[in-house]
Amino acid sequence: MGSIRWGLAFAVVLSTIAEMASTTSAGTDPNKTVVEEVTGWLRLYSDGTVQRLTPPGAEPFTAIVQPYAEPRNGVTVHDVTTASGVDVRLYLREPAAVPRRRRPLLVHFHGGGFCVSRPSWALYHNFYAPLVGKLDVAGIVSVFLPLAPEHRLPAAIDAGHAALLWLRDVACNKGGNDGAHLDPAVERLRDDADFSRVFLIGDSSGGNLVHLVAARAAKDAAGAPPLHPVRLAGGVLLSPGFAREKKSRSELEKPPNLFLTEEMVDKLLLLAVPVGMNKDSPYTSPLLAAEAVAHLQMPPMLLMVAEQDLLRDPQVEYGEAMVHAGKVVETVVSRGAVAHIFYLNFFAVESDQLTAERTSELIGTIKAFINRH
Repeated sequence: MGSIRWGLAFAVVLSTIAEMASTTSAGTDPNKTVVEEVTGWLRLYSDGTVQRLTPPGAEPFTAIVQPYAEPRNGVTVHDVTTASGVDVRLYLREPAAVPRRRRPLLVHFHGGGFCVSRPSWALYHNFYAPLVGKLDVAGIVSVFLPLAPEHRLPAAIDAGHAALLWLRDVACNKGGNDGAHLDPAVERLRDDADFSRVFLIGDSSGGNLVHLVAARAAKDAAGAPPLHPVRLAGGVLLSPGFAREKKSRSELEKPPNLFLTEEMVDKLLLLAVPVGMNKDSPYTSPLLAAEAVAHLQMPPMLLMVAEQDLLRDPQVEYGEAMVHAGKVVETVVSRGAVAHIFYLNFFAVESDQLTAERTSELIGTIKAFINRH
């Protein structure tokens, strides 16, 4: 019943957004016009400026969660400006009163079609803060990614790689903001993390970045600068945003939800890739992404797919193409009426039994994958 109620609510949201779109204006500047719009989420103006929006119904998910140093359910949250030119949000275990043991570390890339969303949204906090304890990891490093179209790809890949270089410096006791002294939260990360077991994890377009950042690291492995002692032990792609110019069957047949519509797939990805490219690029095409890493040493990957995801078919295609290229990829499908990034919809997780069960299974699958690697 929870999934049905969510679907009805989303229909109302779409209707409201359509009304809003019909009255779109460029504000008070008569020389400034809207040249592209992603309904409810983003407007691009003729002068190059971008207005990011919140569609009706999404406000609880886009609410900003401020960092907190006092533990909540065994976790603290810290925002850090690194010396590598990238900001990160740290989800850390509560300081231990007993001797520590080093645990794996996750590096997280948020979704949003490379164009919207921030790691500080409640959408991510409410899933990733408790995930630290559920996965028994040292912490999660969530990267504040540069957003397109102001910063088109490969800008987000560069930021993800910069975060890994920062972790390398932290592991070597050189990751302070001033080049010498570490933030106390970063000291905890340094002391608790097993830097030889770093896992990339990403939602939607962040799943693409798991692949793309791992590929960047693999290319650099033969040159400089090396990541040692950081080692990428694996990658977790959650509902990745792979798509092609020719629409897949799932895109044509699966229902949209608040966080993914056909319009979002078509327009956000076009705004994200370099000018002159389209969805048939190594950044977004499942086949071209796999072909681009055919000769690279990629870490093992866990690919999580939701049965009712609009992008289910290209996600499965990615997994098959990677295996064909000789890579280790485990594809797991969450069955039933669950769609794109269902596990981040905390209302559905709390109210709908199927969503709660599939979310628990997803977390269990991720934990088993980490434990194996």
